[in-house]
Amino acid sequence: MSPTTLSAGPECGHVTFLGAGPGDPGLLTLRAVEALASADVLVAEHEVLDVVRTHARQGVAVVPTDTDPSNPVPGTGTPQLTVVDGTSATVGVPAKRDAAHLVMEAARGGRRVVRAVTGDPGLDTDAAAEMLACAAAGVPFEVVPGIASAVGVPAYAGVPLRDAEGADVRFVDARTASGRCWTEVGASDGTVVVSTTLDSVAAAAGELVSAGRKPDTPMTVTVAGTTTRQRTWTATLGTVAQTLKQAKVLPSPDGGRPVIAVVGERSAAAQRDQLSWFESKALFGWKVLVPRTKEQAASLSDQLRSYGAVPHEVPTIAVEPPRTPQQMERAVKGLVTGRYEWIAFTSVNAVKAVREKFEEYGLDARAFAGIKVAAVGEQTAKALIAFGVKPDLVPSGEQSAAGLLEDWPPYDPVFDPIDRVFLPRADIATETLVAGLIELGWEVDDVTAYRTVRASPPPAETREAIKGGGFDAVLFTSSSTVRNLVGIAGKPHNVTVIACIGPATAKTAEEHGLRVDVMAPEPSVHKLAEALADFGMRRRAAAVEAGDPVTRPSERRPGARRRRSTT
Repeated sequence: MSPTTLSAGPECGHVTFLGAGPGDPGLLTLRAVEALASADVLVAEHEVLDVVRTHARQGVAVVPTDTDPSNPVPGTGTPQLTVVDGTSATVGVPAKRDAAHLVMEAARGGRRVVRAVTGDPGLDTDAAAEMLACAAAGVPFEVVPGIASAVGVPAYAGVPLRDAEGADVRFVDARTASGRCWTEVGASDGTVVVSTTLDSVAAAAGELVSAGRKPDTPMTVTVAGTTTRQRTWTATLGTVAQTLKQAKVLPSPDGGRPVIAVVGERSAAAQRDQLSWFESKALFGWKVLVPRTKEQAASLSDQLRSYGAVPHEVPTIAVEPPRTPQQMERAVKGLVTGRYEWIAFTSVNAVKAVREKFEEYGLDARAFAGIKVAAVGEQTAKALIAFGVKPDLVPSGEQSAAGLLEDWPPYDPVFDPIDRVFLPRADIATETLVAGLIELGWEVDDVTAYRTVRASPPPAETREAIKGGGFDAVLFTSSSTVRNLVGIAGKPHNVTVIACIGPATAKTAEEHGLRVDVMAPEPSVHKLAEALADFGMRRRAAAVEAGDPVTRPSERRPGARRRRSTT
């Protein structure tokens, strides 16, 4: 492929100018998600691409309008044309072509182009120029509004822009504002929302004071708004420079990060402690290591994000088929021929292994007709339901092999025509369930449905973050995740909060010299995440009550290591 392939023919496509919002991917509109799903080409700055690309279809061409500072093209600094599925070649796009030219080029040949911008397209001057270019060339386009940064960021900072009295609200872009503009907003007593940069916010405050605003007028300054990097400072027009200096906010080499500042007596800046709902989330900004198989990490990561955390998934276990599949094949055939009274699933991976074998033989959930199904754990039950099978038995108490045995009925030759149980499980599973079922009078076909092996080590920077205290917490969901993480990446630093799913996992962690801070009240990954959130909230409350700044565990570096010694 060459850059000229974007101009495949004279036929014009269609362009959607899309507002990606201020940074939180959850603020994309439903219409934005629909447009992204049908796009052939996606044009945006790298920062915006991070927000929208997960909703784009596989194979969409991605055209950055700037160079990714974290991954520049060696020796060029030119934008790149890449493909989301990672299978197509990467080609340079001439650096001197502006975004309007890229959009027009992409639209030729009948392609559907999405041009994504931060905030709302109606407030983006570049987007306006690109719309005019489309109109002049006869290229059809539409506009999908987004949440403007000047509105969304204050909402996430806990700063309502209007009070019950309906204060006037003015919006100013300090980077382009004229002296007349400052004079007008300075003469008003309403709320002023200023879009500026961190390096220039003190100068903007000075312009407002010069224009007539009192130096003691309340002011909030928010950087990285609506993201888990968000940080807000409360000050006044006269003290904001000193406040940022005390917070050790240093000048940026790139001219300063964009910020939204809110100024006004009635902007509720003084009430931000009560209204700061986002930054006061239990795990706000915490980097949490999730060492599980990649397939199992998704729902846990989503839950952690709801608490404000930044999950980092590091697979420690890889799941592979059994070395000899004949035993599994015989057992699946036995399901169809009526060999079993029960089948018991103790993990999502067991469900997946049986389902894959079913599909290999052209079977579906109907093959379970007449067979009783047991499942350990909420996620295992959900995986079965997704397969079209509703479990007959889920432990009423502890979600474990022991909990399942508590509820499992003994074999009764009068009521049970068949005395055999099919138990598909991992090669390293314990014998507790097998022994318990035999004691209840059942015959058990204990079949290795999958093997668990240690995953490959994570990248060097991840290993260094684990050992150096770059993570705030790590969640261990089994003893094997403890052993494997330590084996492939080393021990987590002593400042890292260690959370374990149950006593057995906690014991393994302690045997590896780790201090266990959090334990789930019951063996469930979601209860484990809840327990970590409760820990974080208590930690935050203690800091506030003591008058100390709220910090993340990784921001503290005690001199002595607080490890449990191994015995």
